[in-house]
Amino acid sequence: MTRGISPYRYREGLKDGLPIGLGYLSVSFGFGITAVGEGLRILEALLISMTNLTSAGQVAGVTVIVAAGTLLEMMLTQLVINLRYSLMGITLTQRLDARCTTPRRMLMAFGMTDEIFAMAVSKPHSVGPTYFYGLMTLPYIGWAGGTLLGAIAGQLLPSDLRSAMGIMIYAMFIAIILPPMKQDRGVLFVVLLAAALSCAVYFLPFLQWISEGFAIILCALVSAVVMAIVKPIDDEDDDGEEEGGAT
Repeated sequence: MTRGISPYRYREGLKDGLPIGLGYLSVSFGFGITAVGEGLRILEALLISMTNLTSAGQVAGVTVIVAAGTLLEMMLTQLVINLRYSLMGITLTQRLDARCTTPRRMLMAFGMTDEIFAMAVSKPHSVGPTYFYGLMTLPYIGWAGGTLLGAIAGQLLPSDLRSAMGIMIYAMFIAIILPPMKQDRGVLFVVLLAAALSCAVYFLPFLQWISEGFAIILCALVSAVVMAIVKPIDDEDDDGEEEGGAT
């Protein structure tokens, strides 16, 4: 049981988190440039990354801020975009050891990202707080540090180069959705529908009363609901199908 709190576990977490941190450093560099380009100060961009650690949520949040959106828009936008972390937390809870008390789980929840979750649940042993703290350390430093560097670069670089480098974070989103789009036409349909709805809100005059914050919420919810109706997920899991075939 002492292994759950040993320095070895923390070092193991640091080692597993190193490639994640390096990836976050490059991506958050693009966020820093984007945030400063939208009019935020360097310190404001840095504080956003230090207190959030969510790429999609931060980009959407900056959009709401720049558009002078309301707090309700901000809360609903973050709820829709980051709701998946609740499901990840429920899944990870089944792998946590007894040392993960409520205060420790709250700190671990702050450091939860898609990549950190995937690494944690892939471990053959139970996940303790010490390992998770190590796992989230370098990604957190990389995300905050990359944002700071990007924000500073956004103040110093020429506008043309700044605009070119600012697309890095959007390229990351495209890279994330391309593989599942190729494997599942349902995902492709949701992405295309959300993009079409977003274009409609932006270009159609009778829809331009919808603010940017609510546009994100509506496009995401409508696309998900339509997909759930058109192509619901089969209730039978793979194990059930294998058992049926064996019989």
